[in-house]
This record gives sequence, C-alpha cells and structure tokens, in this order.
Amino acid sequence: MKLTGPSAIALCTAAVVAAAPLASAFADDLTVFDWAGYEDPAFFPAYVEKHGGPPTFAFFGDEEEAFQKLRSGFTADIGHPCSQSIVKWREAGLLKPIDTSRLPAWNDLIPEIRDMPGFQVDGQAWIVPFEWGNSGLIYRTDVVPEEASKTLKTFADPAYAGKVSLPDNVDDAYALASLAIGLTDWSGMTDEQFQAASTFLREVAANVRMYWTDNTELSQAMASGEVVLAWGWNETPVTLAAEGYQVAMQKNTVEGISTWVCGYTLLANGPGSEDAAYDFLNAIMDTRSGSFLVTDWGYAHANGATMAGLDPQVVADAGYGDFEAFKAKTLFQSPVPEELKQRMIQEFERIKAGF
Repeated sequence: MKLTGPSAIALCTAAVVAAAPLASAFADDLTVFDWAGYEDPAFFPAYVEKHGGPPTFAFFGDEEEAFQKLRSGFTADIGHPCSQSIVKWREAGLLKPIDTSRLPAWNDLIPEIRDMPGFQVDGQAWIVPFEWGNSGLIYRTDVVPEEASKTLKTFADPAYAGKVSLPDNVDDAYALASLAIGLTDWSGMTDEQFQAASTFLREVAANVRMYWTDNTELSQAMASGEVVLAWGWNETPVTLAAEGYQVAMQKNTVEGISTWVCGYTLLANGPGSEDAAYDFLNAIMDTRSGSFLVTDWGYAHANGATMAGLDPQVVADAGYGDFEAFKAKTLFQSPVPEELKQRMIQEFERIKAGF
C-alpha cells in the first residue's frame, strides 16, 4: 500500500486499481504502472518541471496482479515491483535493461540496496531502487500493552480475536510467519519450515478481522479501533500519528522485522518515449523526491546522498539512523525459488479461506 496528503490521493484512486490508466494531459506518451498513491507529483518534481505535468498512471493492487496483467498483454513503460519479484519479472521477459550511464545519481545509491540479489545480472541493471522500508507490527498504543508488542506471537494471542489485520499479500504474510518461527533468511526455506510458517498463519487467521489491500483501508480500521494490531508498512503509523492517533510500529520485536526494497523498471514492450522514461527515473532519484518519501511516508530513499542530507534526527526517528544495526535483525524480502513462491500463494489462499 492516509486521510491527508498521500492518503487522500490513495483514497481517490482506490477505485481504479484495475488496469485502466489514469488520464494525464501531460503524459508525453509515458505510462507508469504503479501502486496507488505514488502518482503524487511530489515523488517526481523534476519530471513535472521538465514536462509540464505528470505521466499517465495505471494501478495494481499487488505484484502478482501486475505480473499477470503484463503477461496477458497490458502495456506500460515503467513498472514498480519490489525485491522479491524482480527476478520473476526479468525471467518472464517483462523487463529491459537500464542504461545506468543515463542516471547521474546511480553511484549515489546505497550499495547494499543497489546491489541486492537479482537487481543486477550479467553486468546489467534491471531496476532503479527507489524506496525501502519495513513490514512490521503496528499497534494501538492505547490498547495493546508495550510488552505485548515486543513479540510477533501476539498476533496469535486469543486476546486479540477479531482485532487483527494482515495484508492480503503473500510475501508480507510469509515474511511475518518466517520471522515468527525464527527464520530471517527465507531463500532456503525447508519443507518443515514452510509447514511451521503456514501453521502460524493459520493460528493468526483465527484472530483476523480483515486482510487489508491498501494503506487507506488499514488506516481507517486502526483509526476507528476496529483493528488494534496489524502487520503493515511504515506509512501507516507515520500518517496516523501525525493525525493524532496513538499508533506506532514496534521495530524491536524479539523475532525481528521484515525489510523490502522497491523500485522502478523499464518494461520490455513499453510503447512510450524512452527519453521521458529516463527523465522519470532521474526524477525519482532526486533528493527532493527522497525528502518527501522520508518525511511524509516514513520510508527510506535508496539515494544515500538524500539520507545523508536530511536532518539526522528525522532519519533516526524514522528508524534508519544506523544502517548496520538495521540490517542485523531483519528478513530482507529477497527473491525465493518460484516453486516455493507458488506453494506460498496456494497455501495462503487456503488459509484465508479457512482451510
């Protein structure tokens, strides 16, 4: 996946997350296939300045949906997948390599982010990392005790029956389950570990009030008190806290936290302007874009120069002050073998259906 700022935009666009493009008078023959909310011009001010307005946007609800639509013939110029999907998209022939010589800020990207598995293959770059953040335990601090927030086992506590929300997202769900069983690297998950993770998700399912599909839905449920405990993204507590709600993300659970990295790709059959596409890629690497990302959405920017140029207290408050400490107890959502991914998809659907 906000009632003000980005949330107002996400709320307005939630009804069009199918494949129909959002029209733009300034499209310059460029279409961006994206998550709802990222069409905010504050994410690409340099593009707007050069082209007089934003490109056309089309939206998807999750990466599997986006993958299937692109494979079935939907066309766009730029996509916005995340770390766990980039290999699958490349191997399916959906992407074309990126000419990094056309990206002046390429070498400013944080090396550990830029060089994640699958991002660069055979000397070619396949994604421009943009944002990175967490899937973590989010809770109403006025309802859930601090001590209870410090373990992911709380999701399965019967005391929170009907008050829990998980994302309708297989990667995030199994990231939670993997951490809960003590696994911080899921790339080599064994059958026994898969069964243990699935069992945990079934235990949590007994408490689930709703599987959220976008941040607006989750934010509204937590604001009303319908949900008091959720597995979600940094954006939710940042925006809700700014609106006066007692909501926080617990980044120091016993089991750890999950980290994902997302970015923009050039789609193989994009019919639009390649020059405009590179203008967009450069715009999202701009420090102004990164500043908005950190301060308004609570995510970190892949551009290290952006992070270094921000107020250190702002970066620390967002949880990104010590990158080495950040890495120490996190499950990076790296690509998993396709066979395992398909098992996860099938089992998660069974769990949601009550089986």
